[in-house]
Amino acid sequence: MKEYRNIYEEWLSNPYFDEATKEELRAVSGDDNEIKERFYQDLEFGTAGLRGVIGAGINRMNIYVVRKATQGLANYIIKQGGADKGVAIAFDSRRMSPEFAEEAALTLAANGIKAYKFESLRPTPELSFAVRELGCIAGINITASHNPPEYNGYKVYWEDGAQFTPPHDKGVTAEVMAISDISTVKTMSAEEAKAAGKYEIIGAEIDDKYIANVKAQVVNQDAIDKMQDGIKVVYTPLHGTGNLPVRRALKEIGFTHVYVVPQQELPDGNFPTVSYPNPEAEEAFELGLALAKEKDADLVLATDPDADRLGVYIKDEKSGQYIPLTGNMSGSLLCEYVLSQKKENGEIPEDGQVIKSIVTTNLVDAVAKAYGCELIEVLTGFKYIGQQILKAEATGQGTYMFGLEESYGCLIGTYARDKDAISATVALCEAAAYYKTKGMTLWDAMTAMYEKYGYYKDAVKSIGLKGIEGQQKIKEIMETMRNDTPLEVGEYKVISARDYKLDTVKDMSTGAVAPTGLPQSDVLYYDLSDGAWLCVRPSGTEPKIKFYYGIKGASMEDADKKSAALGDAVMAMVDKMMA
Repeated sequence: MKEYRNIYEEWLSNPYFDEATKEELRAVSGDDNEIKERFYQDLEFGTAGLRGVIGAGINRMNIYVVRKATQGLANYIIKQGGADKGVAIAFDSRRMSPEFAEEAALTLAANGIKAYKFESLRPTPELSFAVRELGCIAGINITASHNPPEYNGYKVYWEDGAQFTPPHDKGVTAEVMAISDISTVKTMSAEEAKAAGKYEIIGAEIDDKYIANVKAQVVNQDAIDKMQDGIKVVYTPLHGTGNLPVRRALKEIGFTHVYVVPQQELPDGNFPTVSYPNPEAEEAFELGLALAKEKDADLVLATDPDADRLGVYIKDEKSGQYIPLTGNMSGSLLCEYVLSQKKENGEIPEDGQVIKSIVTTNLVDAVAKAYGCELIEVLTGFKYIGQQILKAEATGQGTYMFGLEESYGCLIGTYARDKDAISATVALCEAAAYYKTKGMTLWDAMTAMYEKYGYYKDAVKSIGLKGIEGQQKIKEIMETMRNDTPLEVGEYKVISARDYKLDTVKDMSTGAVAPTGLPQSDVLYYDLSDGAWLCVRPSGTEPKIKFYYGIKGASMEDADKKSAALGDAVMAMVDKMMA
């Protein structure tokens, strides 16, 4: 009998597993491939934690896998001497999120570690804030961000409020992997946990402090006061956690015309109005744009279910059209706005820093340079931006001004250590008010940026490859490109090739090799001629391989043309490897 069948049979026979779980497994008894998918490996506890399809099995998200992950985290916390500090727990609107949060709390309590669990769903950045505010050793967030409805996940944060980085990620992972029998994991009842003083429900007090910190990032309240009646905002939380905090923050700083998309206002883990709740996707805005046209809104905003990513459409008064902004565009626009305001107020220190991931637009490099800030590049994952904030605090060298990722996420202050779409929403509405005092729309401001710095255009192409075969194909593509560096991509020459797994940067003309200076990661990056670039990496959150690329054009039309041509060249290269 195959190994995965043995584990399957044990789940059916072991009294530790509940009857509903066994019923689900009995229903697939005749489908060997389905049994294999559920049991051929443990759901990978990676650098962000867990993410997978909800269901029974060791390769699925369920209460038993959540307990095991939490037991591993508890073991690590105890070894680190941090058990007295406690762990904050938040969850989003997805199916099973409240149940998974409860199971995590009870496993922590059974290990003598106090759990501070939010009373109801909360955004990711508030969990990051709560870890710091409560002085916790760690945080757990039950969310699968913008994945389809069948997914859920489990993210681990460390005491600085960022998702865990080395050595803690490897340490916790090792502890989770060391648990060979899932039925040995500790748990207890909620009554016992509360009686032992190891389980506390948190809510309004943390909300108030978090919102106060979001509001503290406003850089020009005067512009809001002048234009609060002249700005109309359409907002959708996409059935997630953003609804209450976004509305509250906007109301408290003075915006009076905020219209929430009614069909997407209430939390719903089935995300009935979209195929998947991603603010990067056009379909996520269909209902919002319809409402925007009705209300003649200046901007349309959408946050993903855990409210760390923000999607944006802005109105162009000249054409009357609503124009989508990519994460690169909205992030650069906010960076320019925040830095310009701070410069006006004399608030940019000599050691000011702007931090971005390596797959984020080079436009922000130009913005940072214009305001005399150091530009720091980090690997993909906002935790690495958090790591840089911590480093600056610990060494006293460097002042964080702004951080962003191309994946629709940024952070203005340091009260949290993850991207914050609540704060970004507030900042974008503030920017809209400020530019309106100058007789400009946000699209006018975006165009002015391009005129000032150059027409940067960035894009990403993703190829979904699910299951065991898909994983293998992604590995093959990465190894093919790693072992056979392309000399050119379309009309662009490869100037240098960075391999973050091997920690090498190779100059293609001289053959000279230098270290990348960043942690090891399965990422390939090619600096191309004429300021273009290409980066390839497996997604850390979905069964996909991603190809990021960017160019710099002389005009909007030129940038569109160059970007399309480079995109075609990238896909031609991929098709060749997939054949």
